[in-house]
Amino acid sequence: IMPKVISCSRRTDVPAFYSTWLIERLRAGYCHVINPFGGQVYRVALKPEDCIAIVFWTRNPGPLLASLEELDAGGYRYYFHYTILGYPSPIESHNPSIETSVRLFKWLANRLSPMFVRWRYDPIILSSVTPWDYHLEQFSNIARMLEGATYHCTFSFVDLYGKTTRNLDRLTRQTGIRFHNPSLGEQRKLVHELVAIADSYGMTLNSCCSDALAVGGVQRGRCIDPKLVQKLAPDL
Repeated sequence: IMPKVISCSRRTDVPAFYSTWLIERLRAGYCHVINPFGGQVYRVALKPEDCIAIVFWTRNPGPLLASLEELDAGGYRYYFHYTILGYPSPIESHNPSIETSVRLFKWLANRLSPMFVRWRYDPIILSSVTPWDYHLEQFSNIARMLEGATYHCTFSFVDLYGKTTRNLDRLTRQTGIRFHNPSLGEQRKLVHELVAIADSYGMTLNSCCSDALAVGGVQRGRCIDPKLVQKLAPDL
């Protein structure tokens, strides 16, 4: 079996909601994954020798933290994409507080290295309760609290595809919150200010899935970063 990098997972928050399942599957050495488009079922090898690295995506790693010693003892290599936004309710209502998120983030950075815990400030949603100035202040506050705990921040703007638009329209009907879809020019202006803030706290700003925003000091982000994986697994 060719070793693979395991993305765990962009579809859901495995560390927050399925950490027990994950540890059971790692102990078993495999899991099954359903293709969401065709319905095919794939077997994914999960033995340490089958995994170059595991990339965790989460807004709350808390339930997984007690199992990190077992992952280390088993020879697994991993890093984290950790989303912290702190949006007001009802835009964000089921995530830990910023204070809790920052505390867990710093715990991970101290245990692993700031290199292996990457902050995600995405998706950026512009609305009547999260306007331009809100993001400048919120981003600055979180970056200040995370200073020294990470060197990397990835951002994106919300992608208004069908399901997202329907959900935001429902929120507007229920709460009166108005949402704004910024032009590319507006996005670039906001990002220009975020770059300066990130730099002041020792972080690079990286775009996610938008080369058009990788300008003016913004780097092109890589969710699965080959250079970081190589640092995790220099022997492979």
